[in-house]
Amino acid sequence: MSRDDFLGGAVRLWQPRHGYRAGLDPVLLAACIPAKPGETVLELGCGGGAAMACLGARVPGVICTGVEMQPAYATLAQRNLDDNGLTGTVYCADLSALPPEIKSDRFDHVIANPPYFEDARAVAPRSQDRAVSRSGALPLAKWVDVASRRLKPGGMATFIQRADRLPELMTAFFATLGALELWPLHPRGNRPARLVLLRGRKGRRAAFMSHPPLVLHRGENHEKDGDSYSEVVSRALRSPHSLLFPK
Repeated sequence: MSRDDFLGGAVRLWQPRHGYRAGLDPVLLAACIPAKPGETVLELGCGGGAAMACLGARVPGVICTGVEMQPAYATLAQRNLDDNGLTGTVYCADLSALPPEIKSDRFDHVIANPPYFEDARAVAPRSQDRAVSRSGALPLAKWVDVASRRLKPGGMATFIQRADRLPELMTAFFATLGALELWPLHPRGNRPARLVLLRGRKGRRAAFMSHPPLVLHRGENHEKDGDSYSEVVSRALRSPHSLLFPK
């Protein structure tokens, strides 16, 4: 087990040395959530709690709840919230069988970083826990349906996902949510999006909006070692600084 700095040391996370380790995705997901102090956030499939911990560091007073099906990671997520002095509870449960405490509640925000690959398409990693984090049996439509059901009226669901699964994800969002907003994430200005952020609101009917892409790295090619993130992305990764959707 290692304890690693995130947000320039504002968050310190326990992580397994082998298996799933948090990277860019949960940090960016947390950075784009427009939560306010006192609001409630539910993360589906929270892993070791990186997104919740980063969000809690950015928005003091936010109340986080996590659901994670792997017992070791659920325990780790709770430890990470507690050790960072954040308010939150993590439940070890499957999305198809949520505990009564969650099923009876509604949240201001639901966030998720679902497994990127369907089981049939995934190349299995060496460790079983990392395999579960990268691929899963539940379709994206189920993740979105659960998110929608757990939202308050007007509440917001925000997902980060691979760009090649955007049609599937958007279909699921259109079925249950409104006021959809898409924010493509391009590794560089001359390359296509590899990831997307998609959000929608429960009970809202505003027209779909596709925002200009967020370009993660400076320049057209990786030319030397070091941090090549764009200024705005680097600020969100290296400090408790938000990276909100364009207005």
